Amino acid sequence: MRITPLNIKKQEFKKSLRGFETEEVTAFLEKLADEFETLISENESLKNSLEDANHQLAEFRRIEKNLQDTLIKAHENSAKSIESAKKQTNLMLKEAELKAAQILEKAKEGADDIRSSIIKLREERDLIIARLKAIVSTQSQLLEIKVEKAEVEPKAVPKTAQPAKVEIKIDDIIEKLL
Repeated sequence: MRITPLNIKKQEFKKSLRGFETEEVTAFLEKLADEFETLISENESLKNSLEDANHQLAEFRRIEKNLQDTLIKAHENSAKSIESAKKQTNLMLKEAELKAAQILEKAKEGADDIRSSIIKLREERDLIIARLKAIVSTQSQLLEIKVEKAEVEPKAVPKTAQPAKVEIKIDDIIEKLL
């Protein structure tokens, strides 16, 4: 049986002839009951405080667990992000190298095209020059033949006004055309 302050206060003892002073025992029992009541309420308060502390501890442990889980996930995510960034960087570098190689290849092709065009143009120029020389030479020969014929068949042209020999320099004509 559990003793309560009320039990202490209501406790009655048998009376005997030479027993204790009733008022003194009653006063002591009152005092004891009050002290017991104080201890019980203090004990209840401490139990409540302990229960609250245990709830807080459980909550703190839950928060700590969540923080640890979050920290681990954050660490994993940062590691994944770093790895992803490295992969993207490598991919971008490879793409840039590929594009640079393509640009260089196009530039070489363009340069080759320009070289072949220049060679073609030089060949065409040389051909045109050769044709011009041939035309000028032919015309020069025709002109010389006409001049010679004109000298052989004098027609009432006074001798003092005879045509002079014309010297044609084909190379000078070509240079002036260029």
